[in-house]
Amino acid sequence: MKNFICCWILILVSSLCCAQKRNNAWIFGNNAKLLFTNNSVTVDSAICNTRGTCSAICDTSGDLLFYTYNLTAVPNFYGTYIRNKMDSAIQNSYSIYSRAWYKQHVIIPLPNNDSMYYLIHAPVTGNNGFYYSIIDMSQDSGRGAVIQKNVQLQGANFYANDGITAIKHGNGRDCWVMVKDCYGIKNNLYFFYLVSPTGIQFDHVQAIGDSIKTNILRIEASDDGSKVALITAMGYISIFNYDRCTGMLSNEISIEKDALLGSLAPWYWDCELSPNKRYLYVSQAYSDFDTTNYLLRFDLQAPNIAASRDTLYAGEESAVAGLIELAPDGKIYWACAYNPPNTFFYPYPDSTHNYITDNLSVINYPDSSFCDFQPFSFYLGGKRTYYGLPNNPNYGLGRLYGSPCDTLQWTNLTPNPSPSGEGKLYATYISAWEKLFINASGLKGKNVTVSVYDGRGVLVRAQNFVPLHNGYATVDVDCSGWSDGLYVVHLQTEKEVLSTKFVKE
Repeated sequence: MKNFICCWILILVSSLCCAQKRNNAWIFGNNAKLLFTNNSVTVDSAICNTRGTCSAICDTSGDLLFYTYNLTAVPNFYGTYIRNKMDSAIQNSYSIYSRAWYKQHVIIPLPNNDSMYYLIHAPVTGNNGFYYSIIDMSQDSGRGAVIQKNVQLQGANFYANDGITAIKHGNGRDCWVMVKDCYGIKNNLYFFYLVSPTGIQFDHVQAIGDSIKTNILRIEASDDGSKVALITAMGYISIFNYDRCTGMLSNEISIEKDALLGSLAPWYWDCELSPNKRYLYVSQAYSDFDTTNYLLRFDLQAPNIAASRDTLYAGEESAVAGLIELAPDGKIYWACAYNPPNTFFYPYPDSTHNYITDNLSVINYPDSSFCDFQPFSFYLGGKRTYYGLPNNPNYGLGRLYGSPCDTLQWTNLTPNPSPSGEGKLYATYISAWEKLFINASGLKGKNVTVSVYDGRGVLVRAQNFVPLHNGYATVDVDCSGWSDGLYVVHLQTEKEVLSTKFVKE
């Protein structure tokens, strides 16, 4: 019996260590790449040029699988690019709908599957909805392919905040996705989705905390997932408890409130909790009334948390505060962009290299009162940074032992399942691109015909193709020149017939 217990402990420890390696690669900014192994970091390079949103995921051995970043340098196209470890574009990865912001997507492995990954994403600069796409790394001879693209989770009147967050479920297998609705009037609504072996589903919406509107809202989980920090550019700072079993927030500790006037907004840009959850670090960009950029720290154990505010850095206007993230080596890294006064400096000219562009700042001991903050001390090997750092969750979180949701048995895990059930058909029309994205899953037939009819029943498009691995199918349709109105999408195989509708406007 003792040997049996020891064996399971070793398996558990091994599983957690492997899971933690999924965050071993950071790819961001202008070709910057960091590789974290055994509490050390190596500087490398990748093909990437983004001022903001990016993410990366490794396999359980710590080897890079693929990375994502915003295509902010391409005129009239603000989408997400996906590249594999060879720095090649993954098949069918063009036209992933997002915008040129900072934390608008996150990668989540499909639980119990060693090849499929969800990319949750949103074009956060407007009321443009909330989406997911699926990457299958077993496709294209292991180079990867997008097998579902721009499947809508929320409609066009949903205004996702720029701070999409993922937190591992307390069962150690599934994953929560948290996003705030910032559309319309002020509200305090947070939406929660659950990624499980059967796919992604909406789980619940929760009303909690102050009503706020700004889309510059960061939601940051503690390393163990038990706390969530929220900040806004308008000055809102709060800490919540988070239940990884139910996905519910509770016990708000309000530190600061929104500014009453936009001109007085402090422009808090990002935040991060120390691993021991004692300290909250806040990045503050310059505002209309203060051209200084700051790195701040709050002591969450202080009798008056707001009064514990400590300024770790107050710097020049050209070093514009960016994102701040806890790394696998236990240190917190801070990105700043070089932005001369009265200039939007993106992309950098090739000749622009200085202490701001070429370095990250580091908090070496974030759990300590003496945190040893070293500004612009980590050299990127000639690569450059802007405002963004990877929006990678803590993939290594395990089960909450003894909790109500600690019900999974390791012996019952089925390898490589695909989302089950009857065939499903989705049609998402994106007006900004005049494109229709047709996605299907659970198909049993081998030959697919997709037909699109207008409101009068006239056929406007027909296409034949073969479904991808595990019954998935995806196709992009150019709708430029089509009249506005209602359309019907009809999918047929030798084993099923599916239909759905969409409106072009």
